[in-house]
Amino acid sequence: MSTDTLTWTPVCAASDILPNTGVCALVEGRHVAVFRVGGDQLYAIDNVDPKSGASVLSRGLVGNLGEHIVVASPLYKNHFDLRTGQCIEAPEHSVRAHAVRVEDGRVVVALSH
Repeated sequence: MSTDTLTWTPVCAASDILPNTGVCALVEGRHVAVFRVGGDQLYAIDNVDPKSGASVLSRGLVGNLGEHIVVASPLYKNHFDLRTGQCIEAPEHSVRAHAVRVEDGRVVVALSH
């Protein structure tokens, strides 16, 4: 699907997300974690930890495991690939990844369906 046909929801100013951290946003009724890695890479995944059901992934630690840029869940320490949403330790606990970009200085997210 082309990113031009998606519904983009404003989340926050790009400068509101500190490098290597995440924020939680409500996008179309869904909790989404938006991460800024380094200076300008943005990623968005579901914020709900599938193992616990808690909306906490945006508060996890950002890092890398080999070629994977990941966030570690603050509860069970599972690692989620920020590009794909795949749970590295338990693929059955993977989450959805969403489209994210900056428009006019604001971070916008489009849910993948």
